[in-house]
Amino acid sequence: MPAQPRSTQSRAAISAVASYVPERILSNAELAKSLDTSDDWIVTRTGIRERRIGAPGETTSAMGAEAVRRLMAKRGVGPDDIDSLIVATVTPDMLFPATACLIQDQLKLGRAWGFDLSAACSGFLYALTTGAQLVATGAHQRVVVVGADLMSSIIDPLDRTTAVLFGDGAGAVLLEPAEPDYGILDFYHRVDGSGRNDLLMPAGGSLLPPSAATVAARQHFLKQNGKVVFKFAVSQMVASVQAVLARHGLTPSDLALVVPHQANQRILDAVAERLCLPHERVASVLARYGNTTGATLPLALDDALAEGKITRGDLVVFTAVGAGFTAGATLVRWS
Repeated sequence: MPAQPRSTQSRAAISAVASYVPERILSNAELAKSLDTSDDWIVTRTGIRERRIGAPGETTSAMGAEAVRRLMAKRGVGPDDIDSLIVATVTPDMLFPATACLIQDQLKLGRAWGFDLSAACSGFLYALTTGAQLVATGAHQRVVVVGADLMSSIIDPLDRTTAVLFGDGAGAVLLEPAEPDYGILDFYHRVDGSGRNDLLMPAGGSLLPPSAATVAARQHFLKQNGKVVFKFAVSQMVASVQAVLARHGLTPSDLALVVPHQANQRILDAVAERLCLPHERVASVLARYGNTTGATLPLALDDALAEGKITRGDLVVFTAVGAGFTAGATLVRWS
């Protein structure tokens, strides 16, 4: 039986967006000095021209806290106005306590509770859905959702297949009760654990605890089966968007903008083509930031708003895929 649209009685809306990226820019030309690659090779295959890299000692929590600080200033709310904080990341400062706890303390969010959510590149999308439910139920008035990753901390600098792809950054949104007919309308999420070995960091957990052997084998760096990930990303972002639109009798032509996970420009181009959308209606900040994992969606959203690509009443879809595999899409009527 086809899934039915979510209830329209209560919804959350994104009331503000903010982002942060480190100052240091790592260009393709600089990478080419240490890797067997070139600017042309990277741009042709990924669309990435540069990425941001955290300063020595910079952490995921520090980046996330700065994004939230800018978010609160933009919306004009204070530390005691935030009810909850959800942080999507795969590069926490430490396994525990949660990064959300560290951000809460840095910003002195006196009333907020929070937690981390791990869904890799789909993390922000899943956290957005989770936070939206807290608002839609009436439990909270203001929920902050953060996507932040210091990917440079888990990327093998000797592996050109991954070293050229990833960068560091953070973004945050504020969720508040929506006006009637606006806000987050629906979501569609799924996981496929059979892809668990195609994108992963093998060691560091209970399966392979840290040891001299795991360090020597470089198992604390991200590993990726690029061809499998590429195919899954294209097919599942398209399928997720189509699924969430179909529940509302919509088609891709009804969308003002698709905001996808920023992994590879060829993936984004393929998604646009399969959805029969012009490329300018698929947001991309890949050239400047690369793949920032949990931060890609809020970074792309912040850029789209700054460029005037979204206006009140527009239908916008967010979509992502990530390690796990995870996948999904979220439909929003912008307010």
